[in-house]
Amino acid sequence: MATSITWSRRMFSKCHRIFHRRKSNASVSFSTAKALGSASTRDLVFTGIQPTGVPHIGNYVGAISQMVRLQQTYKDRMLLSVVDLHALSIPQDPSLLRSNILDLTACLLACGIDPKHTILFQQSMVPHHTELAWILFCNCSVPRLQRMAQWKEKKATIKEPSVGLLTYPILQAADIMLYKSTLVPVGEDQTQHIELTRDLSRAFNSRYGLVFPECDMLAGEIPKIRSLRNPSNKMSKSEPSEKSRIELTDSPEVIAEKIKKAVTDFTSELTYDPVNRPGVSNLLDIHLALCDDIDLEDILEDSFLSAEDTGLYKQRLSQVVAEKLAPIRAEAIRLRADEGHLLEVLGDGADRASQIASETMAEVKTKLGLR
Repeated sequence: MATSITWSRRMFSKCHRIFHRRKSNASVSFSTAKALGSASTRDLVFTGIQPTGVPHIGNYVGAISQMVRLQQTYKDRMLLSVVDLHALSIPQDPSLLRSNILDLTACLLACGIDPKHTILFQQSMVPHHTELAWILFCNCSVPRLQRMAQWKEKKATIKEPSVGLLTYPILQAADIMLYKSTLVPVGEDQTQHIELTRDLSRAFNSRYGLVFPECDMLAGEIPKIRSLRNPSNKMSKSEPSEKSRIELTDSPEVIAEKIKKAVTDFTSELTYDPVNRPGVSNLLDIHLALCDDIDLEDILEDSFLSAEDTGLYKQRLSQVVAEKLAPIRAEAIRLRADEGHLLEVLGDGADRASQIASETMAEVKTKLGLR
């Protein structure tokens, strides 16, 4: 029999609201979102999301919902960029990329990102990003970039990787440094890139004079939502099968079909065991991630669920997911139908971002002797 792991929903909920503030190789004590509310008003948060289309529930749980929470703490001190220039590091279909930008923008707004309090903008609308990136290119060695773990991983899967893919971390550093950001919410896989950003900030300040603060990571302890077709991998848009992920605008019928086809195992009992039963455990993680008012024990001890096999549980989970996503889906569809409004939001955000960016670049150019 699979080992049942006791994993409290209360602990899960707490983890969802906890963010590390990490400096260099040293860990700084955890702070809850409430505690972060008393952080210095000089702190400024920057994060970027690639426009790969409609986000899936893994994106929502792991990133977007966290941005909405941070927005409450850092009102008027957070920038969220749709990083379309980063997307160009691999070949893109122009019409699809344009659609993806608008899809993502609509979903961000539908999830609760408020452009009145968060500067939401399209990266390519602010040319200072590439301007600062060039300056940073000239202050970073090629071997440093070639040692990046993500570069090594990606070049192994691409026949002729682009220069853009190699220099991706420098554009990311420019994104952060351009706004003198002090806090960057990213996954642990981005640690090396944040270290590069800190090193570039230090190097510029040492050589030319103080301009940039050193940013810290905000890393959340959030369980990853796995692929429905291959639970050994995280849920991702890069997986070919659309049945591997649940998108925020999926209809109840599509959600039910995807969960019905989700890979589980041949054991009918409902237990939580990520090692031996990753498929079933992933379904339970999805359930817990979307429901703030329930514990794992509540699910496993439910008098109705205890008599169900995983097939019946899939039906019940389909109803839960569809119900939770219904308001987001409806609002995203409504917003997506008004492209003019979405472009206005991105344009207004770009204007606000440009005001900050132009001031930074004026300082940078003065330090470099360009003006």
